[in-house]
Amino acid sequence: MNNEGNKTTRKIEESSKSVGGSMPAARPSGWKKLLSKRWVFPAVYMAAAAIIVTILWLNAGNQGNVSKPSVPGLSSVDNGASANGKSSPAAQPAVANGEMLQWPVAKLDSFKTAMSFYDETASEQQRQAAMIEYNNKFIPHTAIDLTRKDAKEFEVVAAMSGNVTFAEQTPLNGYEVHIEHSSGLETVYQSLKDLKVQVGDKVKQGKVIGTASQNTLEASEGIHVHFEVLDNGQSVNPEKMIKAQ
Repeated sequence: MNNEGNKTTRKIEESSKSVGGSMPAARPSGWKKLLSKRWVFPAVYMAAAAIIVTILWLNAGNQGNVSKPSVPGLSSVDNGASANGKSSPAAQPAVANGEMLQWPVAKLDSFKTAMSFYDETASEQQRQAAMIEYNNKFIPHTAIDLTRKDAKEFEVVAAMSGNVTFAEQTPLNGYEVHIEHSSGLETVYQSLKDLKVQVGDKVKQGKVIGTASQNTLEASEGIHVHFEVLDNGQSVNPEKMIKAQ
């Protein structure tokens, strides 16, 4: 019996060895081989960083508005639509502290318009005539330029009482004056050859602030005043803000 038991035991052991020996040794998978390479993790990190940077760049581009030309005296134009796309109320004659906004010149019938305010609702011909060419680009004109019919120099006056917040010579616009009024109004006067006011002055409506001349940006217009009206920082058509005289 012992011999037969021993034989049986040896057969089982030999059978186990045979089965174990017939199976090949386990090999590492393709992913394990790939991940064992030294260059894998740096490469994955760089690829992920590139994707993140690209996403951030695209988001930044989508969130920003189209860049506006950085030309002094040119700002956003109000043509009856607000930033949210809804129509804004029609512009009314501007009144502040009991004063009506006036043109920045005396005897308006002696003047003519050298360049009109850019209006998106105007005809194509009118829109083209209200564009400034600068550095091979065309920019909407956000003011009304007045010139004497006889092309002579003339005095420029404050269109409304207020505080002078800017009075300096600029490279493109000649001497320039900004006057801040109540109710969020501001008036801008460019193409001056001199200044009669300085920052901090409180000026009355009709006070002389300078003499009209030529400037570099609008040289083709000759002697003129560039008159801009801003309502809470947005340029509006002066003709719609001034009661007919």
